[in-house]
Amino acid sequence: MLQGSCLCGEIRFRVHGAPQGVSMCHCGQCRKQSGGIWSSAFVPEEDLEIEGDVNWFEASVTAKRGSCRRCGSYLFWTAHDEDTISFALGAVDGPTGLSLEKHIFVKDKGDYYALRDGVEQRD
Repeated sequence: MLQGSCLCGEIRFRVHGAPQGVSMCHCGQCRKQSGGIWSSAFVPEEDLEIEGDVNWFEASVTAKRGSCRRCGSYLFWTAHDEDTISFALGAVDGPTGLSLEKHIFVKDKGDYYALRDGVEQRD
C-alpha cells in the first residue's frame, strides 16, 4: 500500500489498489499549478483514502484538481465523468515501486527541456 501527504502533513492519503497509468503531464495547467511536470498514477476512487480538508478547484469543465489549503501542495486530479482519481507521485512517502509509462500533453511542454528517455509520448 502506498501512502503520502502534502508538504505540511495536513492532508494524508493511502492507496489501497494497484496504481495504473503512471505518467508525467506536460499540459499548461499542470505546469502552472505544479511549477513543472506533474507525475501521477490513478486508481478507482474507492481505492484512495484521503484524510484532511482538500481544496477542490474546478480547473476546467471536464476536471477538478485537489490541493492542500494550508501549504498549497497539488495532490489530486479527477475528471468529472470518470470514477478514477490521480494522485501525485511526488507526494508519496518512500519508494513507489512504479515505472513511468508515458508522457502526456507533450505538445504543450515547456521549450526549456527535452524528452530523451525513450518513454512513449502522447500529444
